Amino acid sequence: MTTSQDLYDRIDGKNLAHRFLRNVERNGDVEVVNWKTSAGDWASKTLNEVADDTARLVTSLKDLGVGHGDTVVLMMRNRAEFHAIDIAILFCGATPVSIYNSSAPDQIQYLVNDCGASVAILEDDGFLQRFDSVRDKIPTIEHIAVIEAEGARDDVVRYSDMLAADPADLAAEADTATLDDSATIIYTSGTTGPPKGVMLSHSNIAWTLESVGQSMRDQTDIDDFAGKRHVSYLPMAHVMERLLGHYYMVDFATRIFCCPETAQMPAVVRETKPHVFIGVPRVWEKMYAGLNAALAADPEKEKQFNDGVAAAIPIMAKMTAGTATDEEIATWNFLDEVGFNTVRGLIGLDEVEIGISGAAPIPPEILEWFRAIGVPLSEGYGMSETTAVLSWSAAAKPGYVGRAAVGVEMKIAEDGEVLARGGNMFEGYLGLPDKTAETIDDEGWVHTGDIGEIDDDGYLKIVDRKKELIITAGGKNISPANLEAALKMIPLVGQACAVGEKRPFVAALVVLDPDASASWAAERGLEGDEATMSALAEHPDVIAEVEAGLAEAMADFNNAESVKKVKILDAEWMPDTDLLTPTSKLKRRGILAAFEAEIEALYAK
Repeated sequence: MTTSQDLYDRIDGKNLAHRFLRNVERNGDVEVVNWKTSAGDWASKTLNEVADDTARLVTSLKDLGVGHGDTVVLMMRNRAEFHAIDIAILFCGATPVSIYNSSAPDQIQYLVNDCGASVAILEDDGFLQRFDSVRDKIPTIEHIAVIEAEGARDDVVRYSDMLAADPADLAAEADTATLDDSATIIYTSGTTGPPKGVMLSHSNIAWTLESVGQSMRDQTDIDDFAGKRHVSYLPMAHVMERLLGHYYMVDFATRIFCCPETAQMPAVVRETKPHVFIGVPRVWEKMYAGLNAALAADPEKEKQFNDGVAAAIPIMAKMTAGTATDEEIATWNFLDEVGFNTVRGLIGLDEVEIGISGAAPIPPEILEWFRAIGVPLSEGYGMSETTAVLSWSAAAKPGYVGRAAVGVEMKIAEDGEVLARGGNMFEGYLGLPDKTAETIDDEGWVHTGDIGEIDDDGYLKIVDRKKELIITAGGKNISPANLEAALKMIPLVGQACAVGEKRPFVAALVVLDPDASASWAAERGLEGDEATMSALAEHPDVIAEVEAGLAEAMADFNNAESVKKVKILDAEWMPDTDLLTPTSKLKRRGILAAFEAEIEALYAK
């Protein structure tokens, strides 16, 4: 069994700059970065070309005074330039810090001052205006560079000029950073207070690349990730995209397709057919709802397909375990030929080799459904503080988030909290030693803040966030996440938030799914004003159908924890708002505040 120390031995003193150069030697001609031009065509750069851009940017960054121990803040969408910029900063021995491109001026002020950045590299003049509005409140910033600079401002460095510099000798610069230096700072979403800067070292990331790379190679047919396609659409300020959408390219030469707007993601996926695809549960839920809404247009075909899925679920479970008979495999192959492969093609996942859901629980039924139709969907678990990864298994067990990754130790504390230890555990919170000490104990165990269980096979189940458990007026501790996952299996429901803190029973806010609701309305001949989301949320038949679904969804929960009443809402909750984080996690405090009246009405006598 590979131990944590074995992975440290593999790192062998090589920081991310050295690992990048090793990758260039092996895979220099591989096209690794792809983006859409203004004409709508795909353009690309090889790893050699990225290395050349990196070398020129190192010279420019050093001319701007960037050196060992400095911090550079990045604010841009998912675009090609990010990758060379991030790598170049590492060659300077500095730390790149990506912040969400939706950050408001006051958030920019807080984050820049917290990390003490001396240089900011921004996408365009729109982002520059936000920086300008708080420029006098971020005194550490000495230079601002802009990729798409429209105006001729003397105080702004043009990215095109940076690329025109003479290339630095990357081999000579590779030793500037040590393994202990910070390779990035990832800011938490701030759902429980001000964002905290999670410091990840070169060692953390290199160790994680060794761990996750081995985990994936051991459990799939992938021997070499070079050229494997990945759609980069989650923000680079999020640790999972930073790992799979950037460091995998740096270390393994994966092929990144840049998707600057989340709304463009479905089209980009259909066009590029990724081999590796990650998504938060809401991404998978929307794909599931959209496909089922499309199938509902032909009731006969819908029944045939659903019957096929029902037959395929137990067969796929046996195929995954290696216990399926030849007859069962032949049955699944037939179902695939007559229906499943076409459906996979509709969403662009017909060539996917690894599909991962993370950041929040996904309903087990949805995971089973995707696996049944041939999408190898699995659930992973991790956090910024663990360099994105703690557990994952390709042979998914619905309701569980896999076994511990290679080299990671996990255990359950007496109070049920998941504890973990390994080379991927963060260095600490920037400038917050007390918070760091609360999270990392004297033996190196990271306290995740999640309540979990580990079964006899080593699979981890996350019950809920320790701080998000609902304690009812009767003193019952209840997991809202499990209830919400069940509620989202009601066909008309897309999002849900359970409530009930210090209340006599548990209730919930549920949001209609736009695709499923539109299909429901069309089937009943509703048009115009009758088919709007607001009208449907108040429609007696919708209410009746959701309430009937509620009874079924709560069948596996005991009386004390089951949701008794729901309020149907019409407007979808959007990411990166007061209601959801950029990766669609619930901001419970924001939801409770925004829908205070609706919640009070649920408990009115």
